[in-house]
Amino acid sequence: MASDYPLAEATPSAKLSAPVEVVSCKNPAASPLSRIWELEPASDCGTFGLRGYRPISLAIIGSDSVNTASSSPAAGHTASFQPYTTSETRINLSVRTKIAQGLLTGGDPNRLDSLWFAYSQQSYWQLFNADLSRPFRATDHEPELIYIFPVESALPSGWRLRYGGIGINHQSNGQSLPLSRSWNRIIGRAGLELGNQVSITGALWQRIPEDSAGDDNPDIVDRIGRAELTAAWNIDPRNSLTVTLRHALQGSDSGSVRLAWFKKIGSAADNGNRSSLRLHTELFSGYGDSLMDYNRQRTVFSVGLTLLDW
Repeated sequence: MASDYPLAEATPSAKLSAPVEVVSCKNPAASPLSRIWELEPASDCGTFGLRGYRPISLAIIGSDSVNTASSSPAAGHTASFQPYTTSETRINLSVRTKIAQGLLTGGDPNRLDSLWFAYSQQSYWQLFNADLSRPFRATDHEPELIYIFPVESALPSGWRLRYGGIGINHQSNGQSLPLSRSWNRIIGRAGLELGNQVSITGALWQRIPEDSAGDDNPDIVDRIGRAELTAAWNIDPRNSLTVTLRHALQGSDSGSVRLAWFKKIGSAADNGNRSSLRLHTELFSGYGDSLMDYNRQRTVFSVGLTLLDW
């Protein structure tokens, strides 16, 4: 459910104020945020190409608890007991495509705005629960439309504000009552970076109101939160750390923290020795690890393989 994922492999520091030979979203002269959102013509891969968005991963997880009878304050939204286990497999899929560019910056040699469509899916699979025939416990679907406007603003201590954006996001688990959970949001976002080693992205969202009869989860923003901040640190070419914080911006019993370590596996000789495969270790604690768990606080540890920046 992260609104952005500012993690790309570190490259030598460079500013695209002059023409470069490579024109690609894999351009080694571009900064990580420029490659991710194709902020300049020199980091552009054009429209309607398929790109990664959030991590694509397969992980084995263990948690301190599991939701065996999901419920929400809405009437008719309490499920019957299921003997789920705390050991599971998590599958994350996420892709996006740029559907338009140069909408407001057409002709600018240094900046390129863009409109993206993205789709993400997360599934929790009870792979080790033979007694229950190994069902998928929860699957969340998340299509969204995102507009990104490039910014080049110098900040103190060498930081640069790189982009602002806005989008519309729908998330649901595709279930019928009593398991149905869903919400819609307008999300504002921004990203800044320090050289090519550190980046910070933030998101602030407003839930689109629903009438009480159709609201599956009326307290969702008070649990998952109203804002998110993600910091990514490329320690070296093979290791990266990220931390993501969410909070409701009121009260204390809300939000979450997610800590992740990515270690590069192998190399890709045809891509400047840049491999996209990572060993991914992660610790999550809080609300909203899935829509089914939006109002349940739990701690989850996972180890798996992830594709990034492909």
